[in-house]
Amino acid sequence: MATVSPTIPYFDFRKAQTPKKLVGLWRMMEGYRLPYLLANLSVGISALAKATTYILLWIFADTVTGNFAPFAGTLSRTLVYLALGFVGLAVVEGVFAFISGRLAAYSAEGITRRLRNFLFDHIQRLSFAYHSKTPTGDLIERVTSDVDAIRSFFNEQAIGVGRIILLFVVNFAAIWFINHRLALASVIAIPVVLLVSLWFFKRITKAYEAYQEQEARLSTTLQENLTGVRVVKAFARQGFEKGKFETDNWEKFRRGRRLLSMHALFWPLSDIVCGFQMLGGFVYAAILAINGEITIGTYPAYVGLVVWLIWPMRNLGRLIVNTSTGLVSYNRLMEIIKQEREPLTEGRVRPEGPVRGELTFENVSFAYEDGESDVVKNISFRVQPGQAVALLGSTGSGKTSLIKLLPRFHDYTDGRILLDGEELKDYPREYLRKQIGIVEQEPFLFSRSIRDNITYGVGRDVAQAEIEKAAKAAAVHDVILGFPDGYNTLVGEKGVTLSGGQKQRVAIARTLLKNPRILILDDSTSSVDTETEAEIRSALNALMENRTTFIIAHRIQSVMNADLILVLDKGEVVQMGRHDDLLAQDGMYRKIYEIQTRIDEELEEEILNSEF
Repeated sequence: MATVSPTIPYFDFRKAQTPKKLVGLWRMMEGYRLPYLLANLSVGISALAKATTYILLWIFADTVTGNFAPFAGTLSRTLVYLALGFVGLAVVEGVFAFISGRLAAYSAEGITRRLRNFLFDHIQRLSFAYHSKTPTGDLIERVTSDVDAIRSFFNEQAIGVGRIILLFVVNFAAIWFINHRLALASVIAIPVVLLVSLWFFKRITKAYEAYQEQEARLSTTLQENLTGVRVVKAFARQGFEKGKFETDNWEKFRRGRRLLSMHALFWPLSDIVCGFQMLGGFVYAAILAINGEITIGTYPAYVGLVVWLIWPMRNLGRLIVNTSTGLVSYNRLMEIIKQEREPLTEGRVRPEGPVRGELTFENVSFAYEDGESDVVKNISFRVQPGQAVALLGSTGSGKTSLIKLLPRFHDYTDGRILLDGEELKDYPREYLRKQIGIVEQEPFLFSRSIRDNITYGVGRDVAQAEIEKAAKAAAVHDVILGFPDGYNTLVGEKGVTLSGGQKQRVAIARTLLKNPRILILDDSTSSVDTETEAEIRSALNALMENRTTFIIAHRIQSVMNADLILVLDKGEVVQMGRHDDLLAQDGMYRKIYEIQTRIDEELEEEILNSEF
């Protein structure tokens, strides 16, 4: 039985954006500040118990040597009380150390779980333009490695800094209570440790940022190779890909070596400084004890306290240096979080029912954000509800770019598009995309059952009869029944257990079950054989009734029955009309038709000749 994850307090991480990184990290803690402060308070109590242990040690030693009178009346009774005190302080120290670690882990894991959830949702809501220019591997690296660095910051570094500061304050106060001169002599090297730490902090920050950037490049290389493994094998490019990966991996190794070299240099320097500080403190305290300026019991108490004064400060230097990883990761995550989300629900026109499907393009032009020229130029035409419009043209002619304007994956830069008489930009994107069904040239199937893939996007419970009806219409029902588990058959990543034509037909069934008012078929029969294409086209012809349909294709046979055919070249409509009208014109359409007809005839003749 699946467990239900408990709810966590929601936080909009866009509120954490600020040039002051530590302030931003503090804002991230909203909802977890109290347990985190309690964790630090527990650290303070644990540190106080530790320091008090050495105070008891001081009292014990001087009581035994006769420097202090037994506070309980007799020596034996005093020793019993001191023993109980040692045990009690050890218990207090252990309990509050546990509470501190527990609360810090709770806060850190809660913050990062909430951060992951937010990033996943946020990335889904970013624009198509952002995803088209951002490598997938880079996003994966940030959502995994950088989020884990934030977790380490809260779980180890931030709480560690608080712990060290409290240990320093408590132990310094305890030494001050024992002897003022020993306290002052014990902190001479601390400013040096802090200065060295800050010097390394600035350099390690830059080195770690460079390392993370290269790790993201390596992740992108690996992701692209795994995604395109069939292409790599088909072209026997394993050697080339291996060389490319090794180049990126070597650069990561080089940057990682530089980062580790800085850490390796920092540790000996800090250890030497802290070691000399402790050695000097031991010698000075011994001289004072020999001269009778402090008691014998004071010396072991001081030795224990100064260790817990100096080594935490040495670790503070380490934490200051390691904090750079959390701050760099904060910056890298904020680069994603600061991106504007695609407004899905904004729009003046909010129809209660479905659209009719009447579309008017008036001098529509479009250019990508990073493009210098329009990829769609001054296109005008009109489509009545239920009509089929075909777009024909060479690769790069602007067919797909034009169609992407309908669901507002991109907004046109000039002219206007009217849907049922209203400006397309006045409709909410969410509403438009519910009215539009898309079958892409390269269909994507999730790693789920065939049933889940067909019902994906419907947004309601679907009866088995409806699923089978859509599958039959897409000519894939019999294929599905041929699998041992039928509709429960699990589909591998991107549908690798299905052939190209089978994946295409499952995608068509998914779109048909959605029952959209507007259909977009982006060369959706390109991955199937001639017989299957005929079956799909026959089913689609019936299902396209009363739906406005846009068909993108390279083959004349796929578009010849359309009510309107647009022939595009370099982003412009060079011909427009029905099949018979365009054949009568001396233009690109007739040339394409003649070339494809000649190829088909030659192929048919070759097949016939091969049979004899």
